Amino acid sequence: MNYKNLGNTNLKVSTICLGTMTWGEQNSEIEGCEQMDLALDHGVNFWDTAELYSVPPKAETFGHTEIIIGNWFQKTRKRDKVVLATKVAGPAREYLRNGENSFVGKNLEEALNGSLRRLKTDYIDLYQLHWPERNVNMFGRLGYQHNDNEDEWNKIEDVLIELQKYIKSGKIRYIGLSNETPWGASKFLQLSKELNLPRMMSIQNPYNLLNRSYEVGLAEISIRDEIGCLAYSPLASGYLTGKYRNGVMPKGSRIDRDGDFWTRYQKPNMENAVEEYFKIAKKYDINFTQMSLKFCEIQPFMTSVIIGATTTEQLKENIESVNIKLSSEIIKDLNEIQKIYPNPCP
Repeated sequence: MNYKNLGNTNLKVSTICLGTMTWGEQNSEIEGCEQMDLALDHGVNFWDTAELYSVPPKAETFGHTEIIIGNWFQKTRKRDKVVLATKVAGPAREYLRNGENSFVGKNLEEALNGSLRRLKTDYIDLYQLHWPERNVNMFGRLGYQHNDNEDEWNKIEDVLIELQKYIKSGKIRYIGLSNETPWGASKFLQLSKELNLPRMMSIQNPYNLLNRSYEVGLAEISIRDEIGCLAYSPLASGYLTGKYRNGVMPKGSRIDRDGDFWTRYQKPNMENAVEEYFKIAKKYDINFTQMSLKFCEIQPFMTSVIIGATTTEQLKENIESVNIKLSSEIIKDLNEIQKIYPNPCP
């Protein structure tokens, strides 16, 4: 396994992060526990979850993933072996605290304490803001549309002050962002420095061969300001494994189960791009899934690549992507496809 520092800290996290969002929906608790055992045995010390999970999110399964992880911690007594990341949801989910989802006051306190209770732990290593309170073009929406009459959102400095309380109390070690923009990331970093407040250590955004939009504005911030990317959806919901090629729909797969939820990757040039990337893997006799993951891992702005799997066999294959090498020729060919089909699924 490979390891990198989280942000500008001395905390080492594996460059493969165990994603957990399907546990409690697509995966049972037994399967989730098997994945945690396997991941830890293979050197994966970094796990990511969220209060909102499992996914697709709904009131009936809210918090179920954290419960599964907490049960594993209680059973194995291995909490100290894991760098644990979770997230507080932003606005828009009415079943979360009556829809009053802000990052300050009683709402944040309830969210954090709820996660701690479900996870059966006294502290969170990395507590992330799942998406901004303010209006942004996230989750595949292109083009920022400003709204002067948007709902009020808390000042960034107030959010940092609120989070500082829980860092001082020991409930949170470090903080991070998710689904954030270059403006937002820069503002958080600027204000934490100016006001001597806790700094954000990571940005969890989508990144894969079908969506390299992170490179446009956030990559430079990540490198210069030591706030690395935690890439979610590195396999584009499975499309970059090749399992959906030629119209195939594996029974029980994510798209088969919840296709209406994963529309981000159902775009006009997706299939063409996937086919070209698949040809490159075949040309160099390299595993397509592992090539797709390794491309993410080697990016200079990357801290860790979040992988989620349905089976332990898939998880093992994904983790072992750290052991392969991508030659300069392979990287050149991959970049050529990006020129032909630039970010088909942003």
